[in-house]
Amino acid sequence: MKLKKVISLTAVCALALSLAACGSKGGDTQGGKSDFPDGKQISIVVPYAAGGASDTTARIFATQFEDALDTSVTVTNVEGASGAIGLQQVADSKPDGYTVSYMPVESTMLKALGYTEVSTDDFKFIGRAMTIPAAITVRADSEWQTFDEFIEYAKANPGEIQIGNSGTGSIWHIAAATVEQECGVEFTHVPFDGASPAVAALLGKNIQAVAVSPSEVKSNVDSGEFRVLTVLGDERSDVIPDVQTASELGYDITIQGWGGFAVPKDTPQEVVDILSDAAEKAINSDEMTEVLETNGFTPAYLSGSEMDKVASGLLADYAELIPTLGITQ
Repeated sequence: MKLKKVISLTAVCALALSLAACGSKGGDTQGGKSDFPDGKQISIVVPYAAGGASDTTARIFATQFEDALDTSVTVTNVEGASGAIGLQQVADSKPDGYTVSYMPVESTMLKALGYTEVSTDDFKFIGRAMTIPAAITVRADSEWQTFDEFIEYAKANPGEIQIGNSGTGSIWHIAAATVEQECGVEFTHVPFDGASPAVAALLGKNIQAVAVSPSEVKSNVDSGEFRVLTVLGDERSDVIPDVQTASELGYDITIQGWGGFAVPKDTPQEVVDILSDAAEKAINSDEMTEVLETNGFTPAYLSGSEMDKVASGLLADYAELIPTLGITQ
């Protein structure tokens, strides 16, 4: 009898230890809550070259994200096809939360442009960080003192105004094309490999205007070489606060860039929630706010769920708008 009791007690203890081991195996859950990221490294993929607005935003975010999650976070640049290659790489990655994509506004446009089938529908956002409005800019010695005068001239002289942008199908190209559509004018669009060459072309009098961000023309505005006629954001830019928005001038035009972060759509919601909480802390940190403002971006946090709705709406809008602009592949 004593022997049987000892064996039974041993079996019970072994079963209890086995159940405890099963419950903690792999570090998946603890008390019903995910242990993610469990000390594992997280990679943020930026679908553009190093040094640009997207890269700058992602790298300062990574340092704050790292602190919020208490794990290492790296940033990798995967260029090509106007951002489509990097976005596709993340969309195709394992949906476990360890691969995050920087999401530019172009992520809602690339499918309509014919560059790729990947879109924001293939992701879940964990947060938006900032916005950047388009700024319609001319030389200070041009004949156009106001946006109204600029539009009136364009109406009277179809195709004569050459307006530079940061590349065919870029948000700044879409911005100028939207002005065309909304105002009933015709420009000659001149694409460049980025905003800086477009600004240089305006400075050199090779074109008559640019549609780029306020921060990309601010130094020339401050030096008296450029004049910003309007910004196309939903509010004035902190970079050039005296310049009115198109809406203030009576034009129903709002086109702005933005940057956020997202994971593949099949990522478990409990992991998305953890990443979203960390993203909120990172984006709203004093350090990130300072870097964004210093670089001419407007800090504009939106939660992942809010950004999912915004992106869905923009995806539908651009699917309707872009084919009418004649710039698809």
